[in-house]
Amino acid sequence: MLFLRSLAFNLFFYAHTIAWLFLLLPTEVMPKVWLLRGVQSWARINRRALEVIAGVRVELRGLENRPEGGAIYASKHQSTFETVSLLDLFTDPTFVLKKELLSIPLFGWYAKKAEQIPVDRAAGRAALQSLTRRAREEMARGRQLVIYPEGTRRPAGAPPAYKLGVIHLYRELGVPMVPVALNSGLFWPRHGFLRPPGTLVVEFLPAIAPGRDPDEAFEEMKTAIETASDRLLREALSAPNPPPMPTVARDGRGPVPPVSDD
Repeated sequence: MLFLRSLAFNLFFYAHTIAWLFLLLPTEVMPKVWLLRGVQSWARINRRALEVIAGVRVELRGLENRPEGGAIYASKHQSTFETVSLLDLFTDPTFVLKKELLSIPLFGWYAKKAEQIPVDRAAGRAALQSLTRRAREEMARGRQLVIYPEGTRRPAGAPPAYKLGVIHLYRELGVPMVPVALNSGLFWPRHGFLRPPGTLVVEFLPAIAPGRDPDEAFEEMKTAIETASDRLLREALSAPNPPPMPTVARDGRGPVPPVSDD
């Protein structure tokens, strides 16, 4: 049954995504807001399909921690889920993404139209300067900057590997930074086919106010994300019929301990 439900969801997701890529074509000659509305509808349908087809209920916590106006959202990155299913939780998001993604037909067009921020990872310091300039422009317009501080997807429970780019932006932009924790890697693992049922949780944590010492803010962000993400892993793994724990977590830093009764 797990295989069949996973197969059905994966087929739906890719067919649905391809369909929307073509449905959104008229927005290329329309104001950007129409593209945003279309993409947000696509995101909502993905979340609903994940629940109905695969049995993965999505729970959103801490939505009250999202500040008004411009802010940096520093998110844990375990899965494709958070790149495709959270777009409707922001009023006008701009994601930091790899420059190579702009070369993908249709998707790259929409990313440019939506004024997402590409990063050339091979450009070194010049890339960081370009990112900062673009991010400052978008913050002045009250947009939400979504960034994955570890740079790439990592399995649930894997040792953290945060990079300093996010704290450079925090120092330069002067806006709140919201840590985002999740356990999506248990239910939509990278390079994985199966979608085990359960409760996938995304939690927006209290914002770190602008103007803090960058080193302190960086440590607070990492601690907040890792502590909350481990707590969400324990919740999922302590539920009846829990999803499997990725091997990397067992081999890398030991299994996530079960939820205590304390």
